[in-house]
Amino acid sequence: MIKLQSQKNIITFDKNIVLILKVTTTPFLSKVLRNNKALILDYVTDHDIEGFGIVFSKKKEDSNINGVQYLDEDLHYLVDGDVIRVIPHRNSVRAIYRIESSANFLFVTERCNSYCLMCSQPPRKVNDSHLIEELIEAVPLIDKGAKELGITGGEPTLLGERFFTLVRVIKSNLPNTSLHILSNGRNFSDPKLALQLAKINHPDLMLGIPLYSDVSHIHDFVVQADGAFDETIRGILNLKRHLQKVEIRVVIHKQTYERLPQLAEFIGRNLQFIDHVALMGLEITGFTRANLDELWIDPIDYSDQLSEATRILSRYGVRVSIYNLQRCLIPRSQWKYAVKSISDWKNKYYEECNGCAEKNNCGGFFASSDIKRSKMINAIYEE
Repeated sequence: MIKLQSQKNIITFDKNIVLILKVTTTPFLSKVLRNNKALILDYVTDHDIEGFGIVFSKKKEDSNINGVQYLDEDLHYLVDGDVIRVIPHRNSVRAIYRIESSANFLFVTERCNSYCLMCSQPPRKVNDSHLIEELIEAVPLIDKGAKELGITGGEPTLLGERFFTLVRVIKSNLPNTSLHILSNGRNFSDPKLALQLAKINHPDLMLGIPLYSDVSHIHDFVVQADGAFDETIRGILNLKRHLQKVEIRVVIHKQTYERLPQLAEFIGRNLQFIDHVALMGLEITGFTRANLDELWIDPIDYSDQLSEATRILSRYGVRVSIYNLQRCLIPRSQWKYAVKSISDWKNKYYEECNGCAEKNNCGGFFASSDIKRSKMINAIYEE
């Protein structure tokens, strides 16, 4: 059981003290501002460092000084304004929020009610309720100028009331930050849950919900859950009934590419009120690796279906984007839809990209593309 201490930003869980702190490199802070700060120094000087939540030094020898812990070299990227989770007795540090990153997601649970063939974060049946408590503590420390924040899992709605509490805390502390929630949408088939989210009245909230086919049994096969298609559609309808913004996310692979045009037609005819559709290239991680033979298709081989799908959605007036695909693999007519969507810490380019005139506009590759990538990757040269 989690017990919140009277001192803010300290949580005890399974007898381990967990600190949720904001990074600073300034030792001259007023003492009243130090309690929720992690001070990071290149080396310890004679400055007064009393009162900080924790003090780290990048100099290993300083760890012999009472109250100072060594900051591993892998964590030297931390800067002022980052928010971190620290377990002091393990010298364990993990970044929750990075002020310099354009893609910050709060990971709320490993549990999920789907079991998608290509899940990048394979679900586990565990009691990880401490995650949501830590994130509720972390949100007030996040930079007030943050443009966007995400919530992901697992399936966030499995947290019940604590999920809604987190959304309220984000709205209260970050009123100018847009919120993007990744959910399979199935639990919103309960009208009460959709209404409960709507009543929070967040000013800029979008739910990203996957829909993999216009045919129910194909969608259910991909997510490995009978009845999931019907629940997802009802969830989307309930959310839109309460004026919540919804993005449909379609991961393109061997099980979904053939009916992309039919799915686009289905969305245009039945879900035209959707706010955005993201057509997404495959990330080769998590369950995708185990199911690669069932999932992998070279993106060059579905370019016709992709082009037809964007044409259909555009004709219906539905806003559409292409994520996670390289510009050399999609027709020039589709470049206007292509977005640089891969998180900075996952993104890379290959030798074939050297000299490419479109490299700065291209979304690049997931680091996991080392396992498998298109045979048609090539640099684009200016004509």
